[in-house]
Amino acid sequence: MATYILLSRLTDTGAATIKDHPDRIKEVNQEIETYGARVLHQYATLGAYDVVSVVEAPDLASIVRISLELGSRGSVRIQTLSALPIDDFIADLK
Repeated sequence: MATYILLSRLTDTGAATIKDHPDRIKEVNQEIETYGARVLHQYATLGAYDVVSVVEAPDLASIVRISLELGSRGSVRIQTLSALPIDDFIADLK
């Protein structure tokens, strides 16, 4: 499984939903699992992004589908990054 970082910015609609129903975040995480992926870590953040999620997914196509599905709802805008463990990165450079 590959690791991806999802940098999420809530829209006004998304912020209102989270304010009224904070558990919605966990519900979305469960939805992500229906695509064969899993949220490993998740943080609420200040600054340019509202939520940072570390997600494990079987392949690029799966994470693209997840990002498009979540983004199409109009409650969040997601920037998705592919992540490589640093030890693997170093090994690949040798």
